[in-house]
Amino acid sequence: MSRKCAICGKKAITGNSVTRRGLAKKKGGVGKKTTGITKRRFEPNLQRKRIIIDGKIRKVFVCAKCIKSGKLIYPAKTSLA
Repeated sequence: MSRKCAICGKKAITGNSVTRRGLAKKKGGVGKKTTGITKRRFEPNLQRKRIIIDGKIRKVFVCAKCIKSGKLIYPAKTSLA
């Protein structure tokens, strides 16, 4: 199972981590200088949930945005009494 939201398809994206040194101009310095750029990944906030997909109960990864917006259909709670 890939690290991807089962509802909206959100997955990790790539970007850069930029390292800078120096004092900003508005703080009285000569300005920030870039000293290094390295690759990084922005991971989505995925949670493993039991939901109903196509009439079957499945454990899948779902992003927090889908959980908060109410896009999931949860199975009915069963009582043990």
